[in-house]
Amino acid sequence: MSDRIWTAAVIVIGDEILSGRIQDKNVAQIATWLNVQGIRLREVRVVPDVQDAIVEAVNTLRARNDYLFTTGGIGPTHDDITVDAIAAALGVGVEIHPEARAILERYYVTRGGLTDARLRMARVPAGADLIENRMSGAPGIRHGNIFIMAGVPHITAGMLDSLTGTLEGGLPVLSATIGCWVAESEIADLLGATERAHDGVQIGSYPFFREGRTGANFVIRSTDQAVLDACVTDLSAALTSGGWPPVPGGI
Repeated sequence: MSDRIWTAAVIVIGDEILSGRIQDKNVAQIATWLNVQGIRLREVRVVPDVQDAIVEAVNTLRARNDYLFTTGGIGPTHDDITVDAIAAALGVGVEIHPEARAILERYYVTRGGLTDARLRMARVPAGADLIENRMSGAPGIRHGNIFIMAGVPHITAGMLDSLTGTLEGGLPVLSATIGCWVAESEIADLLGATERAHDGVQIGSYPFFREGRTGANFVIRSTDQAVLDACVTDLSAALTSGGWPPVPGGI
């Protein structure tokens, strides 16, 4: 078995991060997610909404890491320049991705229609693929080993979830599912504490409303079977203690 360590870098893009108006939450969740994939986050850079700064950071960090993730600057406004900057770094043009356009047309059909501003979210560096986004319609973008993601943390979380287990070089990701009839908000602290108590584990929470009741399924992921089993046992015990009987395998 190869002892090579696969690495990743993150570029956080946005004047609002550098000014302190918004606190970044994406680095921590990307680092946790990469750890579960068996890939090491080696460096992080925060850059302003300036094309030359983004180009320089992209070309520097992608040259010395296996993967590069960017967050921020892919929205509908004129100052969202990440796609243009990364296309410039790669030496390719920018195009409207037909599948992205179709996704946005479906998403906005009951939300005022696909305006020119919203159509900007279908722009990709030429040759790119899409990263599924179940949260807000606009997909993320993958160009080779560069992953262009949203700045909004819960949207980024959904994009990471769709990438789980797909990155070459990572260890196989194992998973187990527990269901529970409980509102996600009631046990958010419990889930966070359980995840922190088991290094190398990620817990995804997927709420639902069925049969007039609120519930959630929890997907526990790790590359280590023993660690996974221990987390499942502890989470099940904590849910039981709280009066929320867990359902192995999910609901």
